[in-house]
Amino acid sequence: MATYTTLVPRFLRYVKVNTRSDPDSKTIPSTPSLVAFAHKLAEEMQTIGLQNVHYLASNGYVVGTLPSNLDHEVPVIGFLGHFDTADFNAEGINPQIVKDYDGHSEIKLDAAGQFTLNTTDFPFLANYAGHTLITTDGSTLLGGDDKAGVTEIMTAMEYLIQHPEIKHGELRVGFGPDEEIGTGADHFDVKDFNAAFAYTVDGGSEGQLEYETFNAAEMKVHIQGKNVHTATAKGVMVNALQLAVDFQNGLPQAEVPEKTAGVDGFFHLYQLNGTVEEADMTYIIRDFERDGLEARKEKARQLAAKLNQQLGLERITLDIFDQYYNMSEILKQDMTSVELAKKAMENLDIKPLIEPVRGGTDGSKISFMGLPTPNLFAGPENMHGRYEFISEQVMAKAVDVILEITRLNSQK
Repeated sequence: MATYTTLVPRFLRYVKVNTRSDPDSKTIPSTPSLVAFAHKLAEEMQTIGLQNVHYLASNGYVVGTLPSNLDHEVPVIGFLGHFDTADFNAEGINPQIVKDYDGHSEIKLDAAGQFTLNTTDFPFLANYAGHTLITTDGSTLLGGDDKAGVTEIMTAMEYLIQHPEIKHGELRVGFGPDEEIGTGADHFDVKDFNAAFAYTVDGGSEGQLEYETFNAAEMKVHIQGKNVHTATAKGVMVNALQLAVDFQNGLPQAEVPEKTAGVDGFFHLYQLNGTVEEADMTYIIRDFERDGLEARKEKARQLAAKLNQQLGLERITLDIFDQYYNMSEILKQDMTSVELAKKAMENLDIKPLIEPVRGGTDGSKISFMGLPTPNLFAGPENMHGRYEFISEQVMAKAVDVILEITRLNSQK
């Protein structure tokens, strides 16, 4: 394994910048800080030696190219990451470094010890004995999702530029915003990116190689009640909040995220606001099969119709729209990108962990745009919250995988 001296300093520099995306924004990218970060990345890409670096105002992506140094043609490979972070405090990120973790001791995140990483809550910490861990200080997320991926791609490109003796084909890199709010890849420009296939470097634990994701839809439920004084409410009041409870209870109670695993789908109520007069609910619906997603949407429609019939009036209305589909529909048609990554990991003595993703990546949308894009591990654990951490050694292995993929591709 090579030594990447800029890896950790680059990561620390990236995560200290607040790039939390805003789901309520109507702009692309969703915040000015994301635009500013993209331009900083563009400057850095030019500094390390990438060519044709350009920022696309239409989608917020910054794209660059590392030209081939081969005397023969091979497929152009792309590497993609997102630089926005999730819906958790990202202001004042103060990373902590724990060197040579022993695999069993409790790690205090904040000075008071209110928040800790421990093997009782997180048994997989034992896997990191001997590693240098980067944690939060307990007050913010870390931002490894996906600034780890951005860091690893940049570090790999820098290493190739500094070591021209390493043969590689033409490489494309792209960094985008707003993945965490589900809109980042909506306007991705496949034609401008111009690669044969790509990888998002946006996974978690070492070895993750993902090419099967959920099919996803969002459902907004509006409930119109009728509010009158409680003294005269009998036979007149229609409590929108009670109808919200009835609707939620009418869905399969065991098919929720906290009770499902593997390839089981679910309904997830993640927002509820309302009064007696009216209420709004927001769900995400997930299923690994396209037919299963359609069946879930139909079940919700039938439930709303049943409740409306009982009420004698259409008080419950649904707005359902698809978000992304299972990328395996595309990738199973040509597994070249997956097999190449699998071979790269095996060459590096990294065990490929190929499992369905209980979520989605930008690759879920980009694959359906015509650019097959499986997902590689980037290293962060406990993403999206104060308990997030990452291993320096796993980040270095992610860089190794990127380099080995390019090396294998150069031999075609």
